[in-house]
Amino acid sequence: MRLLVCLLLIITFLSCSDDKNIPDVSDIKVPLTTLRFEKDFFALDSNKVTPGLDKLVEKYPNFGSIFLVKVLGVDTRWSTDTIKNYINGFKAYNRTVYDTAQYYYNDFTKYENQIKKGLQFVKYYYPTYPLPTKIITFIGPADGVGDFIGTDFLSVGLHAHLGSGFELYNTEMVQQTYPAYITANFTADFITINCLKNVVSDMYPDNNEDKRLLIQMIEKGKKLYLLSKFLPTQPEHQLIGYTAEQLKDCYSHEKVIWDMFVQNNFLQIADNNLIKNYVTDGPKTQELGEKAPGNIGSFAGWQIVKKYASKYPNVQVDSLMHTDDELIYQQAKYKP
Repeated sequence: MRLLVCLLLIITFLSCSDDKNIPDVSDIKVPLTTLRFEKDFFALDSNKVTPGLDKLVEKYPNFGSIFLVKVLGVDTRWSTDTIKNYINGFKAYNRTVYDTAQYYYNDFTKYENQIKKGLQFVKYYYPTYPLPTKIITFIGPADGVGDFIGTDFLSVGLHAHLGSGFELYNTEMVQQTYPAYITANFTADFITINCLKNVVSDMYPDNNEDKRLLIQMIEKGKKLYLLSKFLPTQPEHQLIGYTAEQLKDCYSHEKVIWDMFVQNNFLQIADNNLIKNYVTDGPKTQELGEKAPGNIGSFAGWQIVKKYASKYPNVQVDSLMHTDDELIYQQAKYKP
């Protein structure tokens, strides 16, 4: 009996230790509602498309026109009949996509709650940031725009979350835009992650012009660090878009990864045609072999930022994000 009590105390202590750096955000109010645009869109009367679209744009004032023009590619100069035929053709071609999305996501409550939790952390760290108040789900072309952020909403393209084995993802049309290493993450797990990634990008837009690889690595690392603060219970490998095995291998070969950058003098290169090989998604990192994932520079940058944060634990998240990248590198003294 005494042994059982001791074991329970140890488990309780370990559980508390895991959560000790995660702030309690349960009392932070985040107004958030989910609107199902795709249901309204696919319910349009095929004989009354134009007036139906006008009503949709009125119901979704900030999203409706973006969807029609930027997602579907509708040209406002088209005739009424052309728009009607285009919309009806899109709906017919994507009926299976719609039916599959409704099967998996007819009840979106689970994901709304996950996103809301993430936004509570956003509000905790950034009290003045104007949070989105709506989630708008939609279905667009499978080779087109997925999730994005708008003026007051987070949009979720359900067509990009139907599971990595969804048949349409394997077609040449989709693979030309989204190769297998990208569609591998077209799952439900990435709904919340993508939404919070878009919040991070809205806060800190990319500005990589004339920046050396080292600086871009640290900036990517900062964003991953911030994303981990907004989604503190999400597995690390999902935050960077790796499999669990890939991330484990990265940590096992962390010194090899860093030596690749240092010994080849990659850190100082400023050619974005080369830099993109290390700080964007890709099938592999050529210099490290077939099994090494892409975006390896972002992984290394993340480790530098985490090392800096561990050395200066009193630095607030917002302050860290605004700290000079070169200074972070110098003071982190990262050496795996």
